[in-house]
Amino acid sequence: MLVTCNSQFPQILLVECVAQLAGIVAAREAGEGGFLAAIQQAAFGRLPLAGDILVVSAAMSAAFGRLVQVHGMVTCSNEELLTVEMTLGIGMV
Repeated sequence: MLVTCNSQFPQILLVECVAQLAGIVAAREAGEGGFLAAIQQAAFGRLPLAGDILVVSAAMSAAFGRLVQVHGMVTCSNEELLTVEMTLGIGMV
């Protein structure tokens, strides 16, 4: 992801980036869509700046029926901008 806005990039959108990526992976495996159920922990680094190239990663660490635990990160030039633990729900609410 390339940050192109001249104003500050809201850090909560970094969490959304990880949730969207994890949702794509979880949906592909389950064959259904999903939703962000909970954020257990999020630690933010510096704000992304215009021109930064962000690397978004997400890994499923555990599954409990239709709930999936995810560990995610957003980095820029090997600098952590976000580490997050979240839970996704798979399927309809």
